[in-house]
Amino acid sequence: MSACSIDETAIDLLVPAFYARVRADALLGPIFESAIDDWPHHLAKLKDFWSSVMLASGRYKGQPMPAHIRHERALSEEAFARWLAIWRETTDELLAPAVARAFQDKAGRIAESLQLGMQFHRQRSAA
Repeated sequence: MSACSIDETAIDLLVPAFYARVRADALLGPIFESAIDDWPHHLAKLKDFWSSVMLASGRYKGQPMPAHIRHERALSEEAFARWLAIWRETTDELLAPAVARAFQDKAGRIAESLQLGMQFHRQRSAA
């Protein structure tokens, strides 16, 4: 089954499938397993996040930057690249091409923003 539009169905399909792959990944699995203690709650939060990002639903109320900064030592460029590679694979498999591309473009911008934010935090902490 593939989702053909950017909607809650696509998000409900994508998020659990993607994070199952992340959790099984040799590089990313240990990072996420050490950071997340309640996966059902976290998956619900991630669905809210993607709903807010892709559909402007306003469901997500969190702050991703502080959450990522708490784990910044483990979040290398390699980890971000691997996250994006798994994201591309999963979106390509589960979503229609235009929908997959939209999710991939947004994920790339989010990853870049998080990396820049963490770099700024490191520089500020070192000063």
